[in-house]
Order: sequence, then C-alpha cells, then structure tokens
Amino acid sequence: MNSEEPGPPTELRIGQTVDATIEKSVYRGRGLARVGGRVVFVPRAHTGDRVRGRVREVHAGWAEASLQDVLSPAPERRPSPCPYVPRCGGCVYQDLDYAAQLRAKEDILRESLARAGAPWEGPIAVRASPERGWRLRASLHFARGDAGLRLGLRPEGTRRVLDIEACLQLSDNMNRTVRKIHAALARRPKTWPRLRGLDVLESPDGELSVATLATALAPHEAPDLAFVGREAAGLSGLGVETGRGRLHWLAGSPHIEATVLSLALRVHVQSFFQANRFLYEPLAQAVLELLPGAGRALDLYAGVGLFTLPLAARDDCEVVAVERAPSAADDARANARRHRLSGIRVVRRDVGDALAATRAEPGERVVIDPPRTGLERDVVELVASRRPEAVVYVSCDPPTLGRDLARFAAHGLRADSVQVFDLFPDTFHLETVVRLLPS
Repeated sequence: MNSEEPGPPTELRIGQTVDATIEKSVYRGRGLARVGGRVVFVPRAHTGDRVRGRVREVHAGWAEASLQDVLSPAPERRPSPCPYVPRCGGCVYQDLDYAAQLRAKEDILRESLARAGAPWEGPIAVRASPERGWRLRASLHFARGDAGLRLGLRPEGTRRVLDIEACLQLSDNMNRTVRKIHAALARRPKTWPRLRGLDVLESPDGELSVATLATALAPHEAPDLAFVGREAAGLSGLGVETGRGRLHWLAGSPHIEATVLSLALRVHVQSFFQANRFLYEPLAQAVLELLPGAGRALDLYAGVGLFTLPLAARDDCEVVAVERAPSAADDARANARRHRLSGIRVVRRDVGDALAATRAEPGERVVIDPPRTGLERDVVELVASRRPEAVVYVSCDPPTLGRDLARFAAHGLRADSVQVFDLFPDTFHLETVVRLLPS
C-alpha cells in the first residue's frame, strides 16, 4: 500500500506494513504521512523521507506506525553520531542535519501556535546550540541485568534501562563522573535491589559536580552509601533520597554555581535551572532586552533568580520573584543577599495566590517561565487584569504556549516578538520566548 492511492480513507489494521512519504515534521519528533487518505504518524521519520512502517495504533482520524526502514532518505538525513540511536529514544533528530532540525522546530512552532488559535506570521529568530556537551543535569535509572548493574536511560514507553557508556548530551567530565558512580555501586551487589535512579548536576564551567541517589532505603540507612562520594573522584557533593523522597546530605555541598550577566548564582541540586550550559545566559539577556522600562517587575515561576537578579541589577527597581519550590526560593533569597539587591522580594507561594495578594502597579512588567503544562486559566486572567506594560513568556512546550497566547489575546495582550532558543538540540524540545504587549 502507498500514500498515492486515491479514493476514500483506507482502513488500516494493526500490524499492517505501509510505505509512505513524510510530508512534514510534527511535535514530539514524528513525521506525518498520508496512506490511502489517512494521516499516519511515524516516529523518527523526517520531512522528505520515503519510509516503510508497521501500524501499531489505529484511531478514528489517524494512525501511528513504527519505523521499519527508510526506503529513500531525505537529503538532510545524516548518520547519527551516537551509537545508541535509535535504541535510546531520546534524541529523535540526531540523524538529521542540525540546520534542518532548526528549520523543523520553527515550522512546528508556527503550526502549534496556529492550531491553538494564536498564529504568528512574523519573523522568528532562532538561536542555535552546540550539539554536544550542552546538558547541565542528567537523570538516569538503575536496573539489574544478567551482566550486573545497569545505569542508563529508559527508551520511550518502556521500563527497560539501556546501559550507556557515554551520552553526547553530557560533558566528558559528567560522563566520567557517572561511570565512576556506577563502578562504585557495581562492586557492591547488596546495594542493587534498592537503587532507583541517579541525578547529576554540573556547573557550567565543569568545576563542580553534585549527585543524588534515589533509593528505597530507610532514612537511617542513607549513610551506607557514603562510599560513593569517596570512590567517585570529582564529585563536589553527594546526597541520598530515601524511600519517602527525603534528601540526606552525605558529603560536600548540594550547590553548584552559575554566572549570568556577571552575577553569580547558587543552584541547589533539587532546584530548577535551565539545562543548556551554552544558552541559559543568552536566554536571560533576551528576556532583559524585551522588558524595557523601569516599573516594578514580577518574575513568576522564578526558580533561583535567573531573570530576577539581572532585572534588579539593571533597573534598580523592585522585583517580586514568585517561586513555590522551597530549595529554589531559598537559592533566590541567598543570591539576592549575596549581591546586596535589596529590591528583590522572594515570595514562596503558588503563583495564582501570590498574584491575587499583590496589588498591581502602573508600568508593571511580568516575566513568566512556567512548567511544561503552561498556565492555569486563572493565572492568565490575573496577569491580564493587572494591565501590565509588557509580558515576556518563556515556554518549553509549543502546544501549551499556543493555548495560553490565545487566552492572553482574548484579554487584549498579543505577541509582538517570537524567538526560539534551541536549549535541547537533537531532541524534539524547544524553548520559545514571546513578548506580549497591550493591543
């Protein structure tokens, strides 16, 4: 069966083999084709590929097929530099030329915004990243296998753990640290049954590396893993999460340090911080450039103060930083004290509650950097009701960004600038910075 068959949509069956040409890339790293008039999504297939797939899901208006073979590759295809592609499942674009990745992400963003009712016809500036060694934080999983203890990543949709010697997203130093931790634990089989995962956070300069082990240990057993800190040379801090998520700190400091626009920030291993060592500072610079004026600024979902501190330092104005996570709020307060920025007020509270409790001021500016789920409807309404001079929305999810932009537009706030920062090269993720102004 091929994609050129005329007539009404063809019924597809699970397990059926289909040949098709990919028309375009869509969000989450899938290629869209049409087979007998029916839309079929094929993961890891790119625009221009002629592919063979096996149908694995059939729905009322579409189907999904696994990629079996690339019959005729698109001109932009390349051999993946990673030996774990496609088994790992993480870097869905790693076998696509990087310039083509950026074009695909811009097209996907435009389509996502249009589908949500917030189309953008203007230019989109795209900021690229080096493809290797960009990641500051890694989350890996443990599993027991016939060959011993495995430490690596879970292919999408599975609970299996693919043991990985080195990930190209990580720096050489972080890869070495991960393998040293693995080696220390692999020598002690009695620890394996209660190991769950490993988080590593590295400073942008590579000088500091902090790790936490997720376990099913009881709190009093956490010190039993102190040997990891001694045997994994290069670690500047080590903690253990016990069965109920409580963090027990065993050695060194739980913080790394990152510098943004000449301001040093401390970052706790459990605090949110942008993942790309090459682009977090240009991202902060872009946010500042999009927020002219000197009125009070609100930094919502502020984290450790990536935008808060540069705003306060540049404008010498009050900045209200709203952050619910305890470790990140503590970091933001410590960072403000360190730089003697008395105009910063850190509010550890839910964003909606904080907005409702804070009186609006004329000329107010707002920065929003929410989680992937975007904004709750009442937060959009609360922000819009303040009649801000400008809003800068930093998003890591095009579909929820489109939804929220449409909601803001209904309240008279519309986009006048859209930028893409490729914080996650080779993956389907992208970061978007949008400025909204009163219409």
